[in-house]
Amino acid sequence: MIRNYQGHNPLIPTSCYVDISAQIIGDVTLGENSSVWMNAVLRGDVNSIRVGANSNVQDCAVLHGQRNLYSVEVGEWVTIGHNATVHGCLVEDGCLIGIGAVVLNNCRIGEGSIIAAGAVVPEGTTVPPRTLWAGVPAKMRRELGDEDQKLIREYAQNYLDYVKIYLAEGL
Repeated sequence: MIRNYQGHNPLIPTSCYVDISAQIIGDVTLGENSSVWMNAVLRGDVNSIRVGANSNVQDCAVLHGQRNLYSVEVGEWVTIGHNATVHGCLVEDGCLIGIGAVVLNNCRIGEGSIIAAGAVVPEGTTVPPRTLWAGVPAKMRRELGDEDQKLIREYAQNYLDYVKIYLAEGL
């Protein structure tokens, strides 16, 4: 469901795929070729949400900000895994937010980073570019190399392929 909230209409290019079960509410802008999958929620009611080009928000993920304080900004070529929560933070280009990960208010996830499945990134954390963070609370485990960057890009590319299939099916 895509709906207006207090005069804010979601802005969704025709190149995007938004599943009919997804909830996109209020001040939300999707970039070209981005996708929002089954039962995901992008709740732009208390602050803005921006998702960059070629990014994907997978099944049951939740993006939400904090009123008057923290918006959500997701860069380009980002994958947000199933059941992840991204709350009031910045995720820079080329990141992977793993399945069930939680990224809290006022975090900055540096370009080309991975937040591992199930990790919880505490409020106010700055994740340096090209690093892997895991655990509860999340801690840096290692720096990421070129092979890791290829893998992150491959995940995002897979979802671009799915978008083409779903749009061709008329779904």
